[in-house]
Amino acid sequence: MACARIGAVHSVVFGGFSADALASRIEDSDASVLLTCSCVKRGAKAINLKAIADAAMAKCEAGGNAVKHCLCYDNARAQPDRAKVGFAEGRDAWWQDAVAAQSDSCAVEWMGAEEPSFMLYTSGSTGKPKGVLHTTGGYMVGAATTFKYSFDWNEQQ
Repeated sequence: MACARIGAVHSVVFGGFSADALASRIEDSDASVLLTCSCVKRGAKAINLKAIADAAMAKCEAGGNAVKHCLCYDNARAQPDRAKVGFAEGRDAWWQDAVAAQSDSCAVEWMGAEEPSFMLYTSGSTGKPKGVLHTTGGYMVGAATTFKYSFDWNEQQ
């Protein structure tokens, strides 16, 4: 919803992807910004998501599609030492620091109904995953309909 509010076309990907799988989606979508997390835990094992993101961004840059900005959420619960997370000067920033520097309010970016909202990839079970581009109008109608019927909403409430 936050991406839709600011008019940012986005694609959510599985956090367990390899650097190659992530890079293919970055390249396919021509993404210029990557949001990631420093580290997550799967059971007792810490997974350095930023290192995977760095490898994916390096692959994209080598292919001519460099990510311009990477915001990294500092997950201190999984990895308390920021010094262990690699950062590229001028490209990478901590999510918490970037958010703290912003205003509490943000104007809505009004979008046309047929403008893109997000890209969702197929499973790839029959070959290479394909990005399906969803429009703003379709998403908003779907979200409103889901809300109305899931919560039995009516105007008298």
